[in-house]
Amino acid sequence: MRVSKRATSAIALSAAAALVASGCSSGDSNDDAAASKDGAITVHGVQPENPLVPSNTTETGGGKVIDWLFTGLVEYPNDGGAPRNALAESINTTDSKVFTIKIKKGTKFHDGTEVKSKNFVDAWNWAAYSPNGAQNGTFFSDILGFEDTYTTDPDGAEGPQKAPAPKSDKMSGLKVVDEQTFEVTLAAPTAVFPTKLGYSAFMPLPDVFFTQKPEEFGKKPVGNGPVKFVSWEDNVLIKLTRFDDYNLRDKMKVKDVDVKLYQDETAAYADLLANNLDFMEVVPTSALAGDKWKTDLGDRGLSTVTPSTALIAFPTYDKRFQNPKLRRAVSLSINRQEISDKIFFGTRKPADSWANPLTPGAKPGNCTACKFDPATAKTLLTEAGGFTGEMVFYYNSDSSHKDWMDAVAQQIKTNLGINARAEGVPTFAVFRQSINAHQMKGPYRAAWQQDYPDVENWVNPLYVTNGSSNDGLYSNKEVDALAKQASAAPSLEASHEAFSKAVELVDQDVPSIPIYFYGQQSGHSEKIKKLELNNVGELDITSVEL
Repeated sequence: MRVSKRATSAIALSAAAALVASGCSSGDSNDDAAASKDGAITVHGVQPENPLVPSNTTETGGGKVIDWLFTGLVEYPNDGGAPRNALAESINTTDSKVFTIKIKKGTKFHDGTEVKSKNFVDAWNWAAYSPNGAQNGTFFSDILGFEDTYTTDPDGAEGPQKAPAPKSDKMSGLKVVDEQTFEVTLAAPTAVFPTKLGYSAFMPLPDVFFTQKPEEFGKKPVGNGPVKFVSWEDNVLIKLTRFDDYNLRDKMKVKDVDVKLYQDETAAYADLLANNLDFMEVVPTSALAGDKWKTDLGDRGLSTVTPSTALIAFPTYDKRFQNPKLRRAVSLSINRQEISDKIFFGTRKPADSWANPLTPGAKPGNCTACKFDPATAKTLLTEAGGFTGEMVFYYNSDSSHKDWMDAVAQQIKTNLGINARAEGVPTFAVFRQSINAHQMKGPYRAAWQQDYPDVENWVNPLYVTNGSSNDGLYSNKEVDALAKQASAAPSLEASHEAFSKAVELVDQDVPSIPIYFYGQQSGHSEKIKKLELNNVGELDITSVEL
């Protein structure tokens, strides 16, 4: 899953989608201001999967850090209000096909060089050139000339054939006009395109990036955001500090941010209670029973909802899971309400749609595969030829997933008679590496928290062939065609309606299983006097006051 607070759209999130900023009250005394100015905070994190290159980061461990290190063209207010320009001075179009983007003059990267229009164009071309292997490369597929820069392996990673060399390393639809202006021409009018521009794949890269190997840059990244990189000790700590030359709206109020990389949420929660950890985005499920987290944290506890969904994904590259009747049988055998009640004590809602209902364009209740119907599930399993052997459900054990994954496996075992069990992988980074290498031996825990607020983000990356986060390698040419039609619709309303047709086919194929919609219970230390959560529930570090 990938998240970002920075996106743009002509449509504001609805009030139901808005997150309420945390009301950690304090006075505005000079003492408080001084404490913030030179203060430091430690926040919960996990080891990033890859070096920190924006267009090659698709998960939240690295994604949150990238969102702090970089500033995009636009941003969302934390309360879910209308989007506003960040680095962009203006983004103009008359036909939703050609966009003229002007950036603010005088903003800097952390190495002191000025952010110019070429830093966007060069970064986007690098990501779209498939030999570079950027996981987010397909986010640029709307741009004219993308098909000349991005080719795919015709027989998969295991086959003998290799992807053909692209015709070009630059998209014809990108043009630098001057140092502050660039032009983007799309292959077709695309109403949703502006909505994407705040996602981290679209961040600018400094000139120094192109003089290094990407992995070298990613271990010592140079961004343009409110904090700059200091150091990274794998599985231990990422250190960040305020970028004093930052001159945009969201300036830091504290000086230093340590991202402590935990392998155990219980240990992190103990540190939070002891005031040794200043912010934890999601408390362990063990703290939910009887509202223990409320008793533990008091007014240091926060509760909200986020546009994110927990799923179980199928490795459709494994022949055992290629029959959609089998996948549907597994989904229908899961009692989501029971999991919500007994594991999460009502803090999560059973999923009944493919896109989170907080997302613009999402249609509630369109996941027919999400119903609990063990009788039909048994019939479908028989029609699929049954399942031989053990069905292992994998999850990362450095977060609180064991209880609900065990419950899913037990329900499948009870309701379908399949020998099912859940198995933990020690860390999220290792877990994601196996997923990206297409080496999963069974269904696995997944989650999606929207990168930008539009239903398109719940279809194209996840269910279109070669989508950036289509980790199970699901492919349906009819879904691809409908999604392409939806992406090129003349208005957001038409786009949303067309995407709903694609989702109907996804619902029949069941390449993954929506399980629950996230609720979020967070906590902070006593020394934090004020903070806000952004529109996807992450800590807005620029809001923190001590």
